[in-house]
This record gives sequence, C-alpha cells and structure tokens, in this order.
Amino acid sequence: MPLTDLQIRHARPREKPYRLTDGAGMYLEVTPTGGKYWRFKYRFAGKEKRLALGVYPTIGAKEARLRRDDARRLLANGIDPGLERKIQKASRVERAANSFEAVAREWYARNSPSWASSHAEKIIARLQNDVFPWLGSRPIAEIRPPELLSVLRRVEARGALDTAHRVHQNCGQVFRYAIATGRAERDLSADLRGALPPARHTHFASIIEPDEVAALLRALDSFRGTLVVQCALKLAPLLFVRPGELRTAQWADFDLDKAQWRYKVSKTRTDHLVPLSRQAVAILRELYALTGRRQHVFPGRDVKKPMSGAAINAALRRMGFDTKTEITGHGFRAMARTILHEHLRFPSEVIEHQLAHQVPDALGTAYNRTRFIDDRVRMMQKWADYLDELKVGAHVIPLAANMR
Repeated sequence: MPLTDLQIRHARPREKPYRLTDGAGMYLEVTPTGGKYWRFKYRFAGKEKRLALGVYPTIGAKEARLRRDDARRLLANGIDPGLERKIQKASRVERAANSFEAVAREWYARNSPSWASSHAEKIIARLQNDVFPWLGSRPIAEIRPPELLSVLRRVEARGALDTAHRVHQNCGQVFRYAIATGRAERDLSADLRGALPPARHTHFASIIEPDEVAALLRALDSFRGTLVVQCALKLAPLLFVRPGELRTAQWADFDLDKAQWRYKVSKTRTDHLVPLSRQAVAILRELYALTGRRQHVFPGRDVKKPMSGAAINAALRRMGFDTKTEITGHGFRAMARTILHEHLRFPSEVIEHQLAHQVPDALGTAYNRTRFIDDRVRMMQKWADYLDELKVGAHVIPLAANMR
C-alpha cells in the first residue's frame, strides 16, 4: 500500500535507520537524526542497486513516485537509471564548463594580463553587462547567430552603437578561442558582419590653432585646484601622452636627473621613453615634494590609487572648456601632432614615435633601435619652449627643425 502523508509526517526517528515501503520498489528511509529519504530499489544485470529520489519534505510522495516511474521506464528499455543519472550529471558539468561565460572568462584570464588595466576593465564589463545575462549559460557550441544578433541589437537599441560593435568583436574573439580549444567548430560572429549599421567615429576634441592654444595654456596656469591636478594639467600638453598613462604614472619610472620617463605603452605593452623638457622636470620636482613618497605621481583621494580618469576633463570643464567640442585630455595629443608638424616642421615619423604609435620602417625595426631618441629629445625641448612663448604672447616664427 502506498504511504499516506500522515504516515510519512508521523514517522519518528529510531536508534537505527528503518524503511517504510511505498510500493513498486520505492521506500522512505528514516535516519536516527530524523532525516527522511526516498529510495528506489531495483536490479540490473543481476545486481541489486539503489537510486536516490529526493529528500522529504522538499520532495513529496507524489513527485518521488513520478521519479520512480521514470526510472522504471528506463529499466524497461534496458537502461540502468543510476548510470543514466551519472551520465546526465557529467553532461551538465561539461555543458557548464563549456558555457559561453566559462569560455569567455578563460579567454579573458589568459589574455588580460597583457592588456592595460583600463582596457581589460572595459572588456569584462561589456561581457558581464551585455552578454553573460543572455548567453552566459548557453553551451558555446550550441549558440546560433540569431541569438548573438539579439544581444547586439539590444545594445544598439539603447543608442550604444559603438559598444555593440565592440561586443561583436569581443564575442568573435571568444568564439575563436573556443575553436582553438576544441569547444566550438566555428566563429558564428562572422555570420553577422554587416548586420549592424556602421559606427560613426569622431575624433577627440582638440585645439590646434596657436592663438587658441595660447589662451588654453594661460587658462591652465590660472587653474585653482589641488596641486596634483594643477601639475597634471600643466604636464598634459608638455608630454602629450595618453591620459590614462599620465594619470597612472609612477615615480619609479622617472629619472628626473636624466630627464626621462620610461613606461610600458598601455595599448601595445611595449617600452616607451618620454624625454622630459626642463619645464616638465621643474613641474615634476615641485610635485615630488608632495607625492614623492607615494607610488603614483598623481594620487587620488585614496592615495594608494591614481587620480580619477575623469579628473582632467572635469578640470577643463571647470575652466569653461567644452570637452565634447573644444578640448579633452586626449586632445593634447592631436594638438602636439598638428603643431609640431605644421608649425615647427618636425618630421612625422619622429612625432609618431613620440606618440608611441606604430611606425612603418622601410629598413625594418632591427635597423631602427634608437627610435630617433636624439631627435625626440630636441623636439620635446623645442615644443616646451614654443608653448612658453605662446603663453607670454611672443611671436613664434616656425623654423624647420634640423633633423637630418
């Protein structure tokens, strides 16, 4: 006779485990601690076996009997229900290990150490916010193009078309990693090329006319804020490095006596040298008195961390500059590139090397180990002197730099 709910609820623990038979091989096992477990006893290939069906009261008698009947159907088809459960569990574990999120995180863990921290943070944030909630649990080999397109369209719909393109790119990198590691057979992101409207890229706002640059420099000198931000603002046009590289600069990378700053380029992870003009060294020496004992040249509110990535642009806005249409922290690079070439007549390859851009070399990199170091030292000092002359309103005569 099947057990009644009253019998099950009133079954009290005893000194030893005991069983209450429900029928058709199923019984309720009651332990000395009061636990109640549904079991199914069966024979397969001449051996007696048992299958766990659940724990009461989480699994009631009705659900336990359905599970027992499923097991009996497997037996009728010559399948061991215990072995089948192990196979299904292994399959679930494998599917979880090969899910899009698992593969993406593995790809990220392998590659992110070689990326700039800001770049790595943006990639994982895109995946976590825009991809994992919808595709994360799906086995990567089972994802189909329409599923990925739905994810991309969702990002596009909120007006973030450029982000949608970057998500597309990152997903393609994950799929290609899955192929390389034997967990997918093809990169389905390739099927979606052209599915999104092309992104319209705009250049960073910049000031490139000398008279306007002069006004900007005078505004930078008159900025009233912390010494850390003041110095960062003054160094931004002098050094014209990427904003992230400036704000995360570390004192250990500077040799003020040699007037040099050496660090790894955030985008390429290659070594780079910034020759420091007399003006830049003077600003850094002044700041060293305040932050020289810290790791970062420009510490933030938490002195163990660099200042905020928004600090420079926020300071520019406080001075009345529109960072969307006039000047941004990144715009100092375009300013230097334009004026150094068009007004001071420095060769583009020297300027590009100083900007830490990849520069094609007809002779091959093996014949260009110095990267125009001497020329760049002269250029950086000439640039600083030129900015000083602009600032005081001197008439600057463009002179062809004697670089050859």
